[in-house]
Amino acid sequence: MDFGGDLPSGSGAMIPGVRALVETVLLSARDGQLCFRTVTRPLGDGEHPDACARSLAGPDVGLLHSTSWRYTGGGIVLTYAGLPDADPVAAVEPVPDLPAVHSGDPLAPSPPVVRPVDVAAHACRHLAFLRHTDPHVAVLAAGGGEVWDLIDVFTPAVAGMFPIQVR
Repeated sequence: MDFGGDLPSGSGAMIPGVRALVETVLLSARDGQLCFRTVTRPLGDGEHPDACARSLAGPDVGLLHSTSWRYTGGGIVLTYAGLPDADPVAAVEPVPDLPAVHSGDPLAPSPPVVRPVDVAAHACRHLAFLRHTDPHVAVLAAGGGEVWDLIDVFTPAVAGMFPIQVR
């Protein structure tokens, strides 16, 4: 297979030898706290990451959004945030408003360690940003109840951006 030049956007073409894992961080409100659980599976041959993330989130998810990617264990992890979690009882780990993790090296930006809670906090900062910048997300957030109220405490930020104070 020839991969000369750029691949067309949305082509679904895969690069041989690149392994990908899709993870979906599912968010829910539990006892007044924002909680999460993470579900993962390898991306299937020819499968679109959005379809994989949706299958992980379940049919009742109201919002699914790609929030980040990282290299780990010889492959790429594509992260999505999904809410509300169809099984909120399973989401028991709280999401604290943690600072962004980074390497401190502008030429090697990947942090040495990324914990699941760091990924969840990053996803919440990303969703908080989208709540104010994406009209579709704003509509969902307006009717989204407690889970969106809890996301709103996070400092809005996008992938690759250090959080800034916007309030």
